[in-house]
Amino acid sequence: MSSAGRGEQRPPKGGEGRGRGGGGGGRGGRGGGGPKRESILELAKLVDSQVRVKCLGGRELRGSLRGYDELVNLVLDDCEEFIRDPDDPEQVTSQTRRLGLVVIRGTQVSLVSPEEGTEEIANPFLGGAEEEEEVEG
Repeated sequence: MSSAGRGEQRPPKGGEGRGRGGGGGGRGGRGGGGPKRESILELAKLVDSQVRVKCLGGRELRGSLRGYDELVNLVLDDCEEFIRDPDDPEQVTSQTRRLGLVVIRGTQVSLVSPEEGTEEIANPFLGGAEEEEEVEG
């Protein structure tokens, strides 16, 4: 004889009567089945073009973006790494090291920018600090 026949009551089928949690189901608990959220990054525009990638450890890379995924894992072809100045690790030199085809893990990516149409500008915050030092001195 089953335990339900002894006077114990089973919860109804279909998930009603569960103690905790409840709906949502699936991964992440977001039910609804609404439209998939689009990524803030529009990397599709940059595929097959030259990009510059800055990583969390300070590395800077340049290459042709061949692919990416939702975790911002990147595939760069004809990739070059910019060598850092040995005397000043914060400073990137114009020397490069060829790496070829690389995969960059998305957790390390800090910045992705197109190589075309970008130019280095003077830091407006450094200019103000130097002027203050001159006024005080």
